[in-house]
Amino acid sequence: MKIAIITFPGSNCDQDCHRSVELAGGSPRYVWHRETSLGGADAVIVPGGFAHGDYLRPGAIARFSPIMDAVTAFGEEGGLVVGICNGFQVLCEAGMLPGALLRNESLSFQSHHCRLRVERTGTAFTSGYRERQVLGMPLSHADGNYYADAGTLAVLEDEHRVLFRYCDVQGNASADANPNGSLNNIAGIVNARGNVLGMMPHPDRAIEAVLGSVDGLPLFESLVGTVAREEVA
Repeated sequence: MKIAIITFPGSNCDQDCHRSVELAGGSPRYVWHRETSLGGADAVIVPGGFAHGDYLRPGAIARFSPIMDAVTAFGEEGGLVVGICNGFQVLCEAGMLPGALLRNESLSFQSHHCRLRVERTGTAFTSGYRERQVLGMPLSHADGNYYADAGTLAVLEDEHRVLFRYCDVQGNASADANPNGSLNNIAGIVNARGNVLGMMPHPDRAIEAVLGSVDGLPLFESLVGTVAREEVA
């Protein structure tokens, strides 16, 4: 169960993801952005941070790093890919996920705990959760405002491709619970095939009680468990 963790200049959550995969029972390996091969990885994580300093806009330069050809091909072949925060931005820039992450509606950097609701279980990323379970985990971004045109947004909703939605402690997806202005309170989505996930909150920062939450660990356990079942099959 080899999990590749892509590291760009400016990544700062690669070690968090490494620890998350270890706790979930997987075997993490760092892959530098200049490499061209994933080295036989069973899944890929594109971590948070500020890839290439977020110059131009978040993910715009990272999208052209040599390793992204391999990541894109891996996703197109059905491989499991997770993009967290800056990783979500990179995946959108690379065309692996629809839409874009715009500047927060507040025009300020947001860094605090948030609540999000699990919209769909039984996926490679959410099998460890309950439907409509309310999770608590940190977020940390200036450009987390998810936007897509009306047609794309309708497809995401109709095909149940929104996996996580910002909510309050009671599970209500209200405007007050939306930290960045994301349309439909969207916190995480998958592609049409369901094998590529992008999300803005940080499950990798919610994996041990000392961090204040363990609600992120089931995501990594779901990922590693899915890979393990596929290997057996």
